[in-house]
Amino acid sequence: MIAFLIKRLFHALLVMFVISLIAFSIQDNLGDPIQQMVGQSVPESEREILREELGLNDPFLVQYLRFARNAVQLDFGYSYIFNEPTTDVVLRHLPATLELVAATTLLIVLLSVPIGVYSAIKPRAWLSRFFMGASIVGISIPVFLTAIVLIQLFSIGVSWSPFPGETGWGSWLNGLVSTEGGMPAYGRGDPVHVVGTWYTNFASTDGLVYLVLPAISLASIMLPLFIRLIRAEMLEVLQSEYVKFARAKGISLRRIYFLHALKNTMLPVITVGGVQIGTLVAYTILTETVFQWPGMGLMFLNAINRSDIPLIITYLMIVGLIFVITNTLVDLIYGLVNPTVKLTGKPA
Repeated sequence: MIAFLIKRLFHALLVMFVISLIAFSIQDNLGDPIQQMVGQSVPESEREILREELGLNDPFLVQYLRFARNAVQLDFGYSYIFNEPTTDVVLRHLPATLELVAATTLLIVLLSVPIGVYSAIKPRAWLSRFFMGASIVGISIPVFLTAIVLIQLFSIGVSWSPFPGETGWGSWLNGLVSTEGGMPAYGRGDPVHVVGTWYTNFASTDGLVYLVLPAISLASIMLPLFIRLIRAEMLEVLQSEYVKFARAKGISLRRIYFLHALKNTMLPVITVGGVQIGTLVAYTILTETVFQWPGMGLMFLNAINRSDIPLIITYLMIVGLIFVITNTLVDLIYGLVNPTVKLTGKPA
């Protein structure tokens, strides 16, 4: 385990070095920082003096080494928009994004596992066919369109009367296909303060209500993938020899499905899931924009619109670090689920 952690730490440092190099290299294409700092009215001579003071005329290697030295100390400069250290800005928006990703992950796990297992156990049932058809539709619809539809249905409401309202059955069906709306779909509401810059929506019922629509919207892009993946892996495991042997021994089907088969099904799901859950952080840009959720995604989009280069670079570094941590945790969980897998890469 120690050897694995040392190896993963080395890989993490290498990945972060590459991310920092890419992030620092593209900053020249994101806009002129001097123009963002002083505006259009300052003469060119004063701009050159400021460039010299900030070291923007130094060679690339000198600038990168200075950036790397500051980055190790979590110093990425000051935000042009907020006029404060970019690390403070990101840490203020990070809890909102992590809570949205956590709620989405919980929703995906609670729905994908039972649906995927059921679709594998009864692949020809009409409900399984419905789930598979719905998953294709879910994969095809972009997340921002799902978010807009959810807002229309459950926040604004839809009044539809395709059936004759003068009849009892028609009135009942019209009420069934119509929605009253009323669910919150803008911002986080009034989250509860925990400590420092951490405010949480999990500590109150009203906060959880604000999480519902954004979490469902964000889950819609990943949930179909996990359902189909669990179903495919479960079908393959159920055809294996050890499952057939367990059936021949008379072990109950419930024990076979949910202890022996599901455990081996989850191995590739954990591997793919770790990467995809890390990707959710990137998908939050669209979800947070539609719902105006004050997380890192919305912050990043505002930074791009206003060419806040230090904040953009800080976002890229933090997201890269989240990916590295997520992948390391996935490897650890993989080894715990399947003890026969040696984390060091040596044969079991």
